[in-house]
Amino acid sequence: MLSAGALALVLSGCIPLQDLGPAPQREDVTEVEFGDRAPAEGGDLVMALSSEPDRLDPTTSNSLYTRYVMQTMCEKLYDIDANGAIVPMLAAEMPRISKDGRTVDIPLRTDDVRFADGTEFDADAVVTTLTRNLTDEDSARVSEMGPVEDVVPLDEDTVRVTFETPFAPFTAAMADRAGMIMSPTALEEKGDDFGDAPVCVGAFKFAERIPQTSITVTADPNYYARDEVHLDSIEYRIMTDANIRAANIRSGDVQVADMISPQDIDALQQESGIGTLAVESLGYQGLTVNLDRLPEGAEPTPLSEDPRVRQALSMAVDREALVNTVFNGWYLPACSGIPDSSPFASEASRTCPEYDPAGAKQLLEEAGAPVPYPIDVQVTNSQDSLRFAQALQAQLAEGGFDLSIRPVEYTALLDVQDRGDFEAVQLGWSGRVDPHGNLYNFHYTGGGNNYTGVDDAELNRRLDRAAELTDVEERADAYGEVVDRLQEIDSVIYLYRQRNLTAYTDDIAGVQVYSDGVVHLSRAGFLEEES
Repeated sequence: MLSAGALALVLSGCIPLQDLGPAPQREDVTEVEFGDRAPAEGGDLVMALSSEPDRLDPTTSNSLYTRYVMQTMCEKLYDIDANGAIVPMLAAEMPRISKDGRTVDIPLRTDDVRFADGTEFDADAVVTTLTRNLTDEDSARVSEMGPVEDVVPLDEDTVRVTFETPFAPFTAAMADRAGMIMSPTALEEKGDDFGDAPVCVGAFKFAERIPQTSITVTADPNYYARDEVHLDSIEYRIMTDANIRAANIRSGDVQVADMISPQDIDALQQESGIGTLAVESLGYQGLTVNLDRLPEGAEPTPLSEDPRVRQALSMAVDREALVNTVFNGWYLPACSGIPDSSPFASEASRTCPEYDPAGAKQLLEEAGAPVPYPIDVQVTNSQDSLRFAQALQAQLAEGGFDLSIRPVEYTALLDVQDRGDFEAVQLGWSGRVDPHGNLYNFHYTGGGNNYTGVDDAELNRRLDRAAELTDVEERADAYGEVVDRLQEIDSVIYLYRQRNLTAYTDDIAGVQVYSDGVVHLSRAGFLEEES
């Protein structure tokens, strides 16, 4: 394996950009249906997972890959369906919201619902989880949940949440990690160690974790819909190399593989015995610029202090040319944190800064910055991320920037981002159905994912207003105003939006991949052999 230093030398080359014309139209395929085939009962499924999850604790986790594993073990109050609509999960129905928008009542499905340790699921258990999300000093969920004033049980199957001001994104937050309900018994016993062996309500329960190798879950006999679960176990096997994931699908050593490379997907689609799923992501990939979280002793730079330098950086990126060249037209340009398909999208959120390398150089000169302007960018060491970084390096050179690329392992890069030990990082976000989940945490002063350190009162005001509105059109306009301000600050340079590409062997069905990026395996199973 090459060291980071050796890789940096390898990255001195570049990927030539070509005008490939408009990207081909791609249709979403979100599910492998059983059809006329019956599921076999039992069996052990292996999924190749492209990166190792962080700690399996819904309160503190920040990794997409943790959500893959938690999906089988920790059901949420709400979920999203194949169309991106929010639907009840552990909640019995959609929440009841008061006229002033400040009180939300959540009815629960408590009949025959138990945690994996046998503890009864009820309103008290939900209150325990939501309170932990709000009060734990390491919680990553606080800003997702909004201005919560109080959480109480109305009775054993209803929870009331009261807000200081109306907060429209709350239901969407309950369709993600903030809504994963944890066993109060396990929380009391394990405390901060809950993530070592999590206990929730789910089709499967935690069995074993071998660091950097695998995580195994087994079918939970306590699960309320046990008759809908077909597998005995699922092993999530860590395979960070895209070529190895594709090879293991071809050999049948794994039955599902996530994050198939756009370099491999077309060939896999032509091979017998293999199927693929593809869905446009709600998230984005981008450059996160460190504005005010510099390590102790580090001096501010023109990039961190002068928005003209960051604006020049954004102007020097031809997003469409990059994604067509590097990703064979499978991915899409991203202009903001709001996907074009969202009901909250607007002209402002869909419009990218104009590609103008000459204008970028002029802005750098106006800012008194050196040309070429050197930027150190840390990037995950996956093949696709490195290919994109190389192409970006070549393109930015035309706009007056000298990009140095430092490859870093994914979980290590998350730590780098958390510590603020970077000038810029090329990373992404898997996305949420409500724009609040893609914007607020990252750009609000003190937000749980505010890695840039941006602190802008006007941006805070616009984000607060957008979260308080309930009308979809009004919220779309309000988030357009948020995007306008973000494109003046440019603390995050949005680059592209992935399609979630998943491969599977044709002896299984029941696999689902939705726009939030999570591969669902709770109802998957092997197919009975045809007679």
